[in-house]
Amino acid sequence: MKSSRLVYATVLAAGVATLALTADTTARANAAVSNHAFAATAMAAPNDREARQPRALVTDQFNNRVVVIDTTHKILWHFGDGSSVAGPNSIVGPNDAERVGPFTLIAGTGAPAGSEPTCPQGCPDNRVTIVDHRGKIIWQYGVAGVAGSGFNQLNSPVFNVFLPNGHILIVDQGNERVIEVELITHKVVWQYGRAGVIGSGFNQLSNPNSAELLANGHILIADENNNRVIEVNREHEIVWSYGNPLNTKILSGAAFASRLLNGNTLITDSNNNRIIEINASKQLVFLFSTVNRPGSIKMPLPKRAVRLRDGLTLISDQFNDQVIAVNRVGQIVFVQGRSASPEPASINSTPRTPPWSSATSPD
Repeated sequence: MKSSRLVYATVLAAGVATLALTADTTARANAAVSNHAFAATAMAAPNDREARQPRALVTDQFNNRVVVIDTTHKILWHFGDGSSVAGPNSIVGPNDAERVGPFTLIAGTGAPAGSEPTCPQGCPDNRVTIVDHRGKIIWQYGVAGVAGSGFNQLNSPVFNVFLPNGHILIVDQGNERVIEVELITHKVVWQYGRAGVIGSGFNQLSNPNSAELLANGHILIADENNNRVIEVNREHEIVWSYGNPLNTKILSGAAFASRLLNGNTLITDSNNNRIIEINASKQLVFLFSTVNRPGSIKMPLPKRAVRLRDGLTLISDQFNDQVIAVNRVGQIVFVQGRSASPEPASINSTPRTPPWSSATSPD
Protein backbone atom coordinates (compact mmCIF):
# COMPACT_ATOMS: atom_id res chain seq x y z
CA MET A 1 0.00 0.00 0.00
CA LYS A 2 1.08 3.56 -0.63
CA SER A 3 1.80 5.71 2.37
CA SER A 4 -0.68 8.47 3.05
CA ARG A 5 -0.96 11.49 5.28
CA LEU A 6 -3.94 12.45 7.39
CA VAL A 7 -6.83 14.42 5.91
CA TYR A 8 -10.07 13.97 7.82
CA ALA A 9 -10.63 12.85 11.37
CA THR A 10 -14.34 12.53 12.08
CA VAL A 11 -15.37 11.70 15.62
CA LEU A 12 -18.87 10.39 16.31
CA ALA A 13 -20.32 9.31 19.61
CA ALA A 14 -23.59 7.93 20.95
CA GLY A 15 -24.09 7.24 24.63
CA VAL A 16 -20.86 9.05 25.48
CA ALA A 17 -21.00 12.36 27.33
CA THR A 18 -18.38 14.01 25.13
CA LEU A 19 -20.16 15.29 22.05
CA ALA A 20 -23.35 17.31 22.10
CA LEU A 21 -24.32 16.23 18.59
CA THR A 22 -27.70 15.23 17.39
CA ALA A 23 -29.00 12.47 15.16
CA ASP A 24 -30.39 9.06 16.13
CA THR A 25 -28.48 7.42 13.31
CA THR A 26 -25.56 9.82 13.06
CA ALA A 27 -23.72 12.33 15.20
CA ARG A 28 -20.69 13.92 13.68
CA ALA A 29 -17.72 16.13 14.37
CA ASN A 30 -14.95 16.61 11.83
CA ALA A 31 -11.32 17.57 11.90
CA ALA A 32 -9.09 17.44 8.85
CA VAL A 33 -5.39 16.72 9.16
CA SER A 34 -3.22 17.49 6.16
CA ASN A 35 -4.52 17.42 2.62
CA HIS A 36 -3.76 13.79 1.99
CA ALA A 37 -5.64 11.19 3.84
CA PHE A 38 -7.80 10.20 6.66
CA ALA A 39 -11.25 10.44 8.06
CA ALA A 40 -11.99 8.77 11.33
CA THR A 41 -15.44 8.08 12.66
CA ALA A 42 -16.25 6.69 16.07
CA MET A 43 -19.59 5.44 17.36
CA ALA A 44 -20.69 3.93 20.65
CA ALA A 45 -23.22 1.22 21.49
CA PRO A 46 -24.30 2.04 25.06
CA ASN A 47 -25.09 -1.49 26.28
CA ASP A 48 -22.18 -3.39 24.83
CA ARG A 49 -19.06 -3.43 27.00
CA GLU A 50 -16.83 -4.53 24.14
CA ALA A 51 -18.43 -1.93 21.90
CA ARG A 52 -17.22 0.77 24.25
CA GLN A 53 -13.62 -0.05 23.42
CA PRO A 54 -12.06 2.65 21.23
CA ARG A 55 -12.38 1.98 17.51
CA ALA A 56 -12.28 4.27 14.52
CA LEU A 57 -13.64 4.31 11.01
CA VAL A 58 -10.86 5.69 8.81
CA THR A 59 -11.08 6.93 5.24
CA ASP A 60 -7.52 6.38 4.10
CA GLN A 61 -7.77 8.65 1.09
CA PHE A 62 -4.83 7.85 -1.15
CA ASN A 63 -4.78 4.19 -0.16
CA ASN A 64 -8.30 4.09 -1.64
CA ARG A 65 -9.96 2.39 1.28
CA VAL A 66 -12.09 2.84 4.37
CA VAL A 67 -11.04 0.81 7.40
CA VAL A 68 -12.09 0.21 10.98
CA ILE A 69 -9.13 0.03 13.35
CA ASP A 70 -8.70 -0.49 17.06
CA THR A 71 -6.18 1.18 19.35
CA THR A 72 -3.50 -1.35 18.38
CA HIS A 73 -3.99 -0.36 14.71
CA LYS A 74 -5.51 -3.75 13.91
CA ILE A 75 -7.92 -3.61 10.97
CA LEU A 76 -11.30 -4.97 12.04
CA TRP A 77 -13.27 -4.08 8.90
CA HIS A 78 -12.54 -2.51 5.57
CA PHE A 79 -14.00 -1.43 2.27
CA GLY A 80 -11.95 -0.77 -0.83
CA ASP A 81 -9.45 -3.11 -2.42
CA GLY A 82 -6.91 -0.34 -3.04
CA SER A 83 -7.64 -0.09 -6.75
CA SER A 84 -7.43 3.34 -8.36
CA VAL A 85 -10.33 2.41 -10.65
CA ALA A 86 -13.79 3.03 -9.18
CA GLY A 87 -15.91 -0.11 -9.06
CA PRO A 88 -18.12 -2.37 -6.92
CA ASN A 89 -15.24 -3.31 -4.62
CA SER A 90 -13.26 -0.09 -4.67
CA ILE A 91 -13.50 3.53 -3.64
CA VAL A 92 -11.05 6.10 -5.03
CA GLY A 93 -9.82 8.97 -2.89
CA PRO A 94 -12.53 8.77 -0.21
CA ASN A 95 -12.73 12.21 1.35
CA ASP A 96 -15.46 11.84 3.95
CA ALA A 97 -17.29 9.02 5.74
CA GLU A 98 -19.85 8.63 8.47
CA ARG A 99 -21.85 5.90 10.15
CA VAL A 100 -25.54 5.54 9.36
CA GLY A 101 -26.64 2.87 11.80
CA PRO A 102 -24.82 -0.33 10.71
CA PHE A 103 -23.94 1.17 7.32
CA THR A 104 -21.18 3.48 6.13
CA LEU A 105 -21.77 6.57 4.00
CA ILE A 106 -18.69 7.40 1.89
CA ALA A 107 -17.81 10.27 -0.44
CA GLY A 108 -15.59 8.98 -3.24
CA THR A 109 -13.93 12.20 -4.32
CA GLY A 110 -11.30 10.70 -6.59
CA ALA A 111 -7.58 11.38 -6.55
CA PRO A 112 -6.03 14.46 -8.17
CA ALA A 113 -3.34 14.33 -10.83
CA GLY A 114 0.01 13.19 -9.51
CA SER A 115 -1.30 11.38 -6.45
CA GLU A 116 -1.76 7.95 -8.06
CA PRO A 117 1.09 6.41 -10.09
CA THR A 118 -1.36 4.31 -12.12
CA CYS A 119 -3.22 7.36 -13.45
CA PRO A 120 -0.97 10.42 -13.63
CA GLN A 121 -3.80 12.60 -14.95
CA GLY A 122 -5.94 11.81 -11.94
CA CYS A 123 -8.24 8.99 -10.83
CA PRO A 124 -11.96 9.86 -10.85
CA ASP A 125 -14.59 8.25 -8.66
CA ASN A 126 -17.46 10.75 -8.32
CA ARG A 127 -19.75 8.60 -6.19
CA VAL A 128 -21.43 8.78 -2.81
CA THR A 129 -22.09 5.25 -1.60
CA ILE A 130 -23.63 3.39 1.31
CA VAL A 131 -21.80 0.18 2.16
CA ASP A 132 -23.02 -2.61 4.46
CA HIS A 133 -20.96 -4.60 6.96
CA ARG A 134 -20.13 -7.21 4.30
CA GLY A 135 -18.48 -4.60 2.12
CA LYS A 136 -21.31 -4.53 -0.39
CA ILE A 137 -22.49 -1.26 -1.94
CA ILE A 138 -26.23 -1.15 -1.25
CA TRP A 139 -26.83 2.40 -2.48
CA GLN A 140 -24.98 4.73 -4.80
CA TYR A 141 -25.39 8.21 -6.21
CA GLY A 142 -23.10 9.03 -9.11
CA VAL A 143 -21.59 6.89 -11.84
CA ALA A 144 -18.17 5.36 -11.22
CA GLY A 145 -15.47 7.36 -12.97
CA VAL A 146 -17.91 9.72 -14.69
CA ALA A 147 -17.96 13.45 -13.92
CA GLY A 148 -21.16 15.33 -14.66
CA SER A 149 -24.02 17.37 -13.28
CA GLY A 150 -27.00 15.56 -14.77
CA PHE A 151 -29.26 12.97 -13.18
CA ASN A 152 -27.24 10.65 -10.92
CA GLN A 153 -23.97 12.47 -11.63
CA LEU A 154 -21.37 14.16 -9.43
CA ASN A 155 -18.02 15.88 -9.85
CA SER A 156 -15.61 15.48 -6.92
CA PRO A 157 -18.02 15.12 -3.98
CA VAL A 158 -16.12 16.07 -0.82
CA PHE A 159 -18.71 15.88 1.95
CA ASN A 160 -21.85 13.86 2.69
CA VAL A 161 -24.40 13.93 5.50
CA PHE A 162 -27.34 11.63 6.19
CA LEU A 163 -30.30 13.88 7.07
CA PRO A 164 -33.07 13.13 9.58
CA ASN A 165 -35.63 12.88 6.72
CA GLY A 166 -33.62 10.07 5.10
CA HIS A 167 -32.20 12.26 2.34
CA ILE A 168 -28.49 12.79 1.77
CA LEU A 169 -26.84 16.19 1.63
CA ILE A 170 -23.83 16.21 -0.70
CA VAL A 171 -21.22 18.90 -1.28
CA ASP A 172 -20.57 18.42 -5.00
CA GLN A 173 -17.47 20.58 -5.09
CA GLY A 174 -16.48 20.25 -8.74
CA ASN A 175 -19.98 21.26 -9.78
CA GLU A 176 -20.00 24.25 -7.39
CA ARG A 177 -23.15 23.13 -5.63
CA VAL A 178 -24.72 21.57 -2.56
CA ILE A 179 -27.51 19.11 -3.31
CA GLU A 180 -30.07 17.20 -1.30
CA VAL A 181 -30.79 13.80 -2.83
CA GLU A 182 -33.83 11.60 -2.18
CA LEU A 183 -32.64 8.13 -1.29
CA ILE A 184 -35.04 5.99 -3.33
CA THR A 185 -35.62 8.01 -6.50
CA HIS A 186 -32.17 9.67 -6.69
CA LYS A 187 -34.04 12.89 -7.37
CA VAL A 188 -32.32 16.12 -6.40
CA VAL A 189 -35.00 17.73 -4.24
CA TRP A 190 -33.02 20.88 -3.41
CA GLN A 191 -29.88 22.53 -4.68
CA TYR A 192 -27.84 25.58 -3.86
CA GLY A 193 -25.33 26.69 -6.46
CA ARG A 194 -25.52 26.50 -10.23
CA ALA A 195 -23.74 23.55 -11.77
CA GLY A 196 -20.46 24.62 -13.31
CA VAL A 197 -20.96 28.32 -12.44
CA ILE A 198 -18.36 29.92 -10.17
CA GLY A 199 -19.47 33.14 -8.53
CA SER A 200 -20.63 34.95 -5.41
CA GLY A 201 -23.96 36.24 -6.65
CA PHE A 202 -27.45 34.87 -6.12
CA ASN A 203 -27.39 31.07 -5.88
CA GLN A 204 -23.67 30.88 -6.64
CA LEU A 205 -20.70 29.23 -4.92
CA SER A 206 -16.96 28.85 -5.44
CA ASN A 207 -15.43 25.57 -4.30
CA PRO A 208 -17.84 24.75 -1.46
CA ASN A 209 -16.23 22.54 1.15
CA SER A 210 -18.84 21.72 3.81
CA ALA A 211 -22.56 22.00 4.50
CA GLU A 212 -24.65 21.59 7.63
CA LEU A 213 -28.39 21.33 8.17
CA LEU A 214 -29.42 23.75 10.91
CA ALA A 215 -32.26 23.33 13.37
CA ASN A 216 -34.29 25.99 11.55
CA GLY A 217 -34.06 24.05 8.28
CA HIS A 218 -31.49 26.38 6.71
CA ILE A 219 -28.15 25.18 5.34
CA LEU A 220 -24.83 26.55 6.58
CA ILE A 221 -22.21 26.41 3.80
CA ALA A 222 -18.47 26.97 3.89
CA ASP A 223 -18.01 28.70 0.54
CA GLU A 224 -14.26 28.25 0.52
CA ASN A 225 -12.94 30.23 -2.43
CA ASN A 226 -15.45 33.02 -1.87
CA ASN A 227 -13.90 33.54 1.57
CA ARG A 228 -17.25 33.41 3.29
CA VAL A 229 -19.67 31.34 5.30
CA ILE A 230 -23.32 31.67 4.33
CA GLU A 231 -26.61 30.52 5.81
CA VAL A 232 -29.22 30.02 3.12
CA ASN A 233 -32.91 29.19 3.26
CA ARG A 234 -34.82 26.90 0.94
CA GLU A 235 -35.64 29.85 -1.33
CA HIS A 236 -31.91 30.35 -1.98
CA GLU A 237 -31.82 33.57 -0.01
CA ILE A 238 -28.73 34.32 2.06
CA VAL A 239 -30.14 35.09 5.50
CA TRP A 240 -26.78 35.36 7.29
CA SER A 241 -23.20 35.56 6.16
CA TYR A 242 -19.71 36.21 7.41
CA GLY A 243 -16.77 37.12 5.22
CA ASN A 244 -16.34 38.90 1.91
CA PRO A 245 -15.04 37.51 -1.40
CA LEU A 246 -12.96 40.68 -1.84
CA ASN A 247 -11.55 40.92 1.69
CA THR A 248 -9.23 38.13 2.80
CA LYS A 249 -8.56 39.82 6.15
CA ILE A 250 -11.98 38.70 7.38
CA LEU A 251 -11.79 35.16 6.02
CA SER A 252 -9.45 33.60 3.49
CA GLY A 253 -10.36 30.09 2.41
CA ALA A 254 -13.39 29.28 4.57
CA ALA A 255 -12.79 25.55 4.79
CA PHE A 256 -15.39 24.49 7.35
CA ALA A 257 -18.16 25.97 9.48
CA SER A 258 -20.52 24.74 12.16
CA ARG A 259 -23.26 26.40 14.18
CA LEU A 260 -22.73 25.81 17.90
CA LEU A 261 -25.39 25.09 20.49
CA ASN A 262 -25.02 28.61 21.90
CA GLY A 263 -25.81 30.11 18.49
CA ASN A 264 -22.25 31.11 17.71
CA THR A 265 -20.49 29.97 14.54
CA LEU A 266 -17.13 28.16 14.55
CA ILE A 267 -15.17 28.74 11.35
CA THR A 268 -11.96 27.29 9.97
CA ASP A 269 -10.23 30.28 8.35
CA SER A 270 -7.71 28.13 6.52
CA ASN A 271 -5.51 30.53 4.57
CA ASN A 272 -5.27 32.81 7.60
CA ASN A 273 -4.15 29.77 9.64
CA ARG A 274 -6.68 30.23 12.40
CA ILE A 275 -9.89 29.01 13.97
CA ILE A 276 -12.40 31.66 14.98
CA GLU A 277 -15.73 31.71 16.78
CA ILE A 278 -18.12 34.58 16.21
CA ASN A 279 -21.40 35.39 17.90
CA ALA A 280 -24.71 36.37 16.29
CA SER A 281 -23.50 39.98 16.16
CA LYS A 282 -20.39 38.82 14.28
CA GLN A 283 -18.14 39.72 17.18
CA LEU A 284 -15.03 37.61 17.64
CA VAL A 285 -15.26 35.60 20.88
CA PHE A 286 -12.56 32.97 20.31
CA LEU A 287 -9.44 32.74 18.18
CA PHE A 288 -6.72 30.13 17.93
CA SER A 289 -3.86 30.61 15.47
CA THR A 290 -2.27 27.33 14.49
CA VAL A 291 0.71 29.04 12.85
CA ASN A 292 1.77 30.70 16.12
CA ARG A 293 1.92 27.52 18.18
CA PRO A 294 5.34 25.98 18.93
CA GLY A 295 6.63 23.69 16.20
CA SER A 296 4.29 24.93 13.45
CA ILE A 297 5.35 25.31 9.84
CA LYS A 298 4.81 28.69 8.16
CA MET A 299 1.51 27.84 6.46
CA PRO A 300 -0.23 24.89 8.17
CA LEU A 301 -3.62 25.70 6.57
CA PRO A 302 -5.98 24.08 9.11
CA LYS A 303 -8.97 22.43 7.41
CA ARG A 304 -11.58 21.65 10.07
CA ALA A 305 -12.46 22.50 13.65
CA VAL A 306 -15.32 21.32 15.84
CA ARG A 307 -16.38 22.18 19.37
CA LEU A 308 -16.77 19.26 21.76
CA ARG A 309 -19.25 19.12 24.61
CA ASP A 310 -16.55 19.58 27.22
CA GLY A 311 -15.63 22.91 25.62
CA LEU A 312 -12.49 21.80 23.82
CA THR A 313 -11.97 22.67 20.17
CA LEU A 314 -10.71 19.80 18.01
CA ILE A 315 -8.62 21.08 15.10
CA SER A 316 -7.23 19.42 12.00
CA ASP A 317 -4.00 21.30 11.46
CA GLN A 318 -3.46 20.21 7.88
CA PHE A 319 0.18 20.67 6.91
CA ASN A 320 1.36 20.29 10.50
CA ASP A 321 0.02 16.72 10.12
CA GLN A 322 -1.70 16.84 13.48
CA VAL A 323 -5.05 16.83 15.19
CA ILE A 324 -4.95 19.00 18.29
CA ALA A 325 -7.44 19.85 21.02
CA VAL A 326 -7.28 23.28 22.63
CA ASN A 327 -9.14 24.75 25.58
CA ARG A 328 -10.83 28.14 25.80
CA VAL A 329 -7.61 29.91 26.75
CA GLY A 330 -5.69 28.40 23.84
CA GLN A 331 -3.76 25.71 25.69
CA ILE A 332 -3.10 22.54 23.70
CA VAL A 333 -4.31 19.62 25.82
CA PHE A 334 -4.11 16.81 23.27
CA VAL A 335 -2.01 16.07 20.19
CA GLN A 336 -2.41 13.28 17.63
CA GLY A 337 0.40 12.93 15.11
CA ARG A 338 3.85 14.42 14.72
CA SER A 339 4.39 17.94 13.45
CA ALA A 340 5.71 18.33 9.92
CA SER A 341 8.06 21.04 11.18
CA PRO A 342 11.72 20.05 11.76
CA GLU A 343 11.52 22.06 14.96
CA PRO A 344 10.37 20.10 18.01
CA ALA A 345 6.91 21.01 19.22
CA SER A 346 6.63 22.28 22.77
CA ILE A 347 3.35 21.50 24.49
CA ASN A 348 2.65 23.34 27.70
CA SER A 349 0.17 20.84 29.03
CA THR A 350 0.05 17.08 29.32
CA PRO A 351 -1.54 15.26 26.34
CA ARG A 352 -4.46 13.14 27.46
CA THR A 353 -6.43 10.24 26.12
CA PRO A 354 -9.34 11.95 24.38
CA PRO A 355 -12.71 10.94 25.83
CA TRP A 356 -14.28 11.29 22.38
CA SER A 357 -12.42 8.18 21.20
CA SER A 358 -14.63 5.66 23.04
CA ALA A 359 -16.70 4.17 20.28
CA THR A 360 -17.56 1.19 18.16
CA SER A 361 -17.57 0.20 14.53
CA PRO A 362 -18.62 -3.05 12.81
CA ASP A 363 -16.42 -6.09 13.23
